[in-house]
Amino acid sequence: MDAAVYYVYILASRRHGTLYIGVTNDLRNRLTLHRAGRGSQFVKKYGVTRLVYVEVYASPQEAIAREKALKEWRRDWKIRLIEQDNPEWNDLSHLP
Repeated sequence: MDAAVYYVYILASRRHGTLYIGVTNDLRNRLTLHRAGRGSQFVKKYGVTRLVYVEVYASPQEAIAREKALKEWRRDWKIRLIEQDNPEWNDLSHLP
């Protein structure tokens, strides 16, 4: 049985700033790569390193489908999604 966990995450440059949506099965490593400027050219260019939202999935197919869906959302919908659980846009990277 595959016990892997997959994450859909949103990074922000600041509150209401530039947003980046990604998917990974190793969130800590992915954040380390992003912050070192090696995770994505977009993240590097716009300084999008604050983890503001995370969802957990049991399968890569579910996570990828959710990532694609979120990328199609309007910006104000994404902001509302973030602010439901993180109204201050705090960096959540310290969470397990």
